[in-house]
Amino acid sequence: MAATKARQVRHNKTVQVLGRIGMGCYGLVYLLIGYLAVRIAFGGGGQEADGRGAVAEVGSTAVGGVLLWGLAAGLVAYGLWQALQAAVGYTWIGKQRQRTVKRVTSGVRCLVGISLGVYAAQSAAGAAEQGSGDQRQQEFTARLLGLPAGPFLVIVAAVVVLGVAVASVVNGIRRNFLRDLDLSSLPKGTQRWVERLGRIGYVARGVVFGVIAVLIGFAALTQDPSRSGGLDAGLRTLAEQPFGTVLLTVVAVGVAAFGAYCVGAARAQRA
Repeated sequence: MAATKARQVRHNKTVQVLGRIGMGCYGLVYLLIGYLAVRIAFGGGGQEADGRGAVAEVGSTAVGGVLLWGLAAGLVAYGLWQALQAAVGYTWIGKQRQRTVKRVTSGVRCLVGISLGVYAAQSAAGAAEQGSGDQRQQEFTARLLGLPAGPFLVIVAAVVVLGVAVASVVNGIRRNFLRDLDLSSLPKGTQRWVERLGRIGYVARGVVFGVIAVLIGFAALTQDPSRSGGLDAGLRTLAEQPFGTVLLTVVAVGVAAFGAYCVGAARAQRA
């Protein structure tokens, strides 16, 4: 009975419109992360290149308060839409294993969307928690390391993140993301661009998550939580490599491409 009600809600036109608007807001966050990463590549200061940094960048504009409330509403709507997908979505996928993986992924996106939405609302109200995303990641790693078999647990976390990274790269190369889209609902001139942006974006996103996995792995091996980090740390690590400016710029453009893909593909998401 509950599942039937959830399916009815998921297919509600208003819910779908709000969810797609929310996906556009989610894409905007990635566009801003790409922009912030380019600034880092060329030695510019400013916000951290992660979700919190993107929210702070929105808040720094002249009408930041209004924009933050709109962004908060959109991200929460996206999170709730993903929650419905996690519960009863992806019915067009025949294989149970693939459907389960998709639903777990939607569950993660639900948590990310709602947490960012809440942070945006807190920022708009002037009550946001202090600390960057990297600091929160390091604090979480420190708590894990303090547990029995802590280094092993952190290694497991690194392996999970690495799995996400590999899956994202494979998704982009094989264009698996197209299975979730009905491209016929898009204007013909944009269909090819959405596909291209998705391929570039998923691969770039996978590269960054791969670097994050390596950082978490080093934290486990050295038992030093300060070696771990989130999205911002992953991007800054790329900047520290040989030809780091070029490397980070390329990846930053790819991250922004993922954001543009989310905006462009929102309308084409299968219900």
